[in-house]
Amino acid sequence: MFDFILRRLGQSILVLVVMSLLVFVGVYAIGNPIDILLSPDADHVERARTIAAFGLDKPLWQQYFIFIQNAASGDLGRSFAFGTSALALILERLPATMELAVCAILMSIVLGIPLGLWAGLRPHSWTGKSIMAVSILGFSLPTFWVGLMLIMVFAVQLGWLPASGRGETTLLLGIPVSFLSWDGLKHLLLPAFNLALFNIALVIRLTRAGAQEALLQDYVKFARAKGLRNSRIIGVHVLKNILIPIVTVIALQFGSIIAFAIVTESVFAWPGMGKLIIDSIRVLDRPVIVAYLMLIVALFILINLIVDVVYSLLDPRVRLSDAKG
Repeated sequence: MFDFILRRLGQSILVLVVMSLLVFVGVYAIGNPIDILLSPDADHVERARTIAAFGLDKPLWQQYFIFIQNAASGDLGRSFAFGTSALALILERLPATMELAVCAILMSIVLGIPLGLWAGLRPHSWTGKSIMAVSILGFSLPTFWVGLMLIMVFAVQLGWLPASGRGETTLLLGIPVSFLSWDGLKHLLLPAFNLALFNIALVIRLTRAGAQEALLQDYVKFARAKGLRNSRIIGVHVLKNILIPIVTVIALQFGSIIAFAIVTESVFAWPGMGKLIIDSIRVLDRPVIVAYLMLIVALFILINLIVDVVYSLLDPRVRLSDAKG
């Protein structure tokens, strides 16, 4: 396993370099942030001074190599709009987004797997059909519309939950979190459920399909012939064998939730990375955009590595030391 992890780390560095080139060229080749950041009344001297201060007077290839040199030491550039480290700005907003993403994934697991098992074990019952019908809605309804409906019903009409903001936070190991206070938890529920809805539907359908396929396998028939309890058959023989695709999807969706939580954070005014990246795009704050995209790339690489390791724990047939990828 150690050799596998070293090999994957080497591949990850190569992927990061290639993605850094694509991201840097794609972001820096579009638009001119000077036109947005400077007043139209600024003279040529002030304009030239600002361009030189931001390093935009150099050729694009030279700007990229400067970026790579600084990135190797952990410096992803300074924000044009805020005048501070781009990475520091993102890391300041990261706990809020991570808290929202973790809560959404937990909801997906806690609700999706049991409901998917129920629908798979009783596919012709009215409850099984109802669960599948609801999962179709989870796929079909747009996130921003669901968020607005949740606000209208639970915040405006019923008044049970707040409509926006993060609420009261509590320090946990020096990191502000919301779920340790009742006010923060109430602020967390609506955006987390809105973000989790698509993933709940996805996990339901994956679990249902896996359960129906596993029930037809010989090992399940043999377990029933031995007289094992139905709960043991489901918990040990069925659930364990369908977890690998579910783990893969949940892990990849966790990265997607963090990367694309922009809509939910905007609807609920959640102070995470999504709102920061939207504000940065509006003013073409290139260092913040590049730092955000590189952080997301690194996150997906880390998640894929963790998934491969979890594979070996769930299925003994998987031997990471013998893997060729």
